[in-house]
Amino acid sequence: MSSSDQEEEYHDEGSPLFRDDSEDSGRRRRSSSGPSSAAVGEVPVSQSIIKAASNVCFSLFVLAVLAITVAAVTYQPPDPWLQSSAALTTSLSRVLPNSTFLVPDDSLLPTGEDFNSSSSSAAAQRDATDQAAAADATPAAAAGSCDDNDPDAPVNCSDPRVLAAVKAFNAKAFFRKSIVFLSYEAPVPGPKPGECDVAWRFRNRREKSWRRYRDYRRFALTAGEGCALEIVSVGKFRSGKNAARSPRRTKGPKSPHVAAPPVDAEINDTVPVVGSEAEFRKGKYLYYMRGGDHCKSMNQFIWSFLCGLGEAKFLNRTFVMDLNMCLSGAHTEDGRDVDGKDFRFYFDFEHLKDSVSLVEEGDFLKDWRRWDKKKGPGRITVRKVPTYKVTPMQLRREKSNIIWRQFDGKEPENYWYRVCEGRAAKVIQRPWYAIWKSKRLMNIVTEIAGRMDWDYDGLHVVRGWKAQNKKMYPNLDDDTSPGAIVEKVTKLIKPMRNLYIATNEPFYNYFDKLRSYFHVHLLDDYKELWSNTSEWYNETTTITGGKPVPFDAYMKVIVDTEVFYRSKAKVETFNNLTRDCKDGINTCNL
Repeated sequence: MSSSDQEEEYHDEGSPLFRDDSEDSGRRRRSSSGPSSAAVGEVPVSQSIIKAASNVCFSLFVLAVLAITVAAVTYQPPDPWLQSSAALTTSLSRVLPNSTFLVPDDSLLPTGEDFNSSSSSAAAQRDATDQAAAADATPAAAAGSCDDNDPDAPVNCSDPRVLAAVKAFNAKAFFRKSIVFLSYEAPVPGPKPGECDVAWRFRNRREKSWRRYRDYRRFALTAGEGCALEIVSVGKFRSGKNAARSPRRTKGPKSPHVAAPPVDAEINDTVPVVGSEAEFRKGKYLYYMRGGDHCKSMNQFIWSFLCGLGEAKFLNRTFVMDLNMCLSGAHTEDGRDVDGKDFRFYFDFEHLKDSVSLVEEGDFLKDWRRWDKKKGPGRITVRKVPTYKVTPMQLRREKSNIIWRQFDGKEPENYWYRVCEGRAAKVIQRPWYAIWKSKRLMNIVTEIAGRMDWDYDGLHVVRGWKAQNKKMYPNLDDDTSPGAIVEKVTKLIKPMRNLYIATNEPFYNYFDKLRSYFHVHLLDDYKELWSNTSEWYNETTTITGGKPVPFDAYMKVIVDTEVFYRSKAKVETFNNLTRDCKDGINTCNL
């Protein structure tokens, strides 16, 4: 008898429909070969179906739990910094809106000034305060009597009416140009009678930071009706040289025949140092030894650097920072890595040190060697952490003066950002608000936009390797040809407007066909802003002790992109010019 027959016989005998008599026993013997009656067939089949269904459901549940458990244990989330540029852009666009750091070779990642709402609110509050102060500073005598003044006499620049006329002119001329005037300085005489140079501080509403910029222009004035003065002509951006500040004296050979350009006196990126031995011993420091992120792309550097700053904040420690950077070949014109770059060339160090607690690595190591006693109670305690797998949470109660993270392993085990992966990602917050672009570079951006009176449109043309890659971008080369650009841009931008073209196209005359329709401006038209007679050159050589600093490709991308960002009407490659997707074929909906 088979096992199924035995099981059926067992269930049949246990059924209350059967009795222990001879007739039923004979029926049971006849049913041993299989169910032969309706009563015998109905109950076992239904019970078997229910049992089989429950077994299947339970098995599926167990398999699902097992699959989820295995996935949770073994799954490692993809690291966007190690993926292709397409995956990088896609992943960042989901978490970092309003893109503005370098994704090779056509866009920048956002810094804190681009999307930090707290900066925007703080800027608005400062605007209101400064504008109120500027209004209160308007001389009362400007509205007074002028009966004693000779209308034929030369304009006196110290006359309160001069500043009143300049303010009225600026309020009207820049009303629709996103410029907020914060404060004015006293007018000074120009080179000719009737000319006055006036300087003021301003902010651009398109920036969410509260950084101020400076302009000084030359005004020609004459007597008007009644007491008012009329402005006859106005110079271009920073044309009032007499109102420019005297340059700071810098070390180096004297050149009496060449006047040093003015510098931005509001930039203060001196390196913070530990004041005394007692202060050093009381401090708590987080020291990241140089790892595999050195000479990697700027994306990876910033992602890792912000991880270190985030851990230092989580541990309530001062971060030990190396100002020396290596610019990856991805951001240089010849494709070679360039070591020895200074962090202050690209980012606002003054804002960084005001936002987080840090010290410079060189001075820190000198103080450590000088004040550390190898033996005895005065010894500076150190906790060496050889692997990123020691989480920040495990170091939360560490009492040592210095937590020294060492990254000696092979790539990618020696990347700084590995510290912030896994469970640490839930507790470490990267302080994006601490990273702003260099004010020295932003001064160049402001000057280029100022020379166009902040009244211009922008065109962003991406070519380079993307236009050569027909497999990923089959239409880009043709869609960004000179003829195709003219055909599309003339339909989107009004004729004879100022048109700034941000592009990675190396051939300067590539856009000559547009010059018949617009006033075309390219970054190379402003080379004097970073030449050896420029304000930028004078300020960067102050950092390097007189050694010239090349204006590299990454700096150009920052300036180019930020000038485009401030334009009014914007025409973009992947939104307006081409049918291709920004990250290659079949990625438009990602």
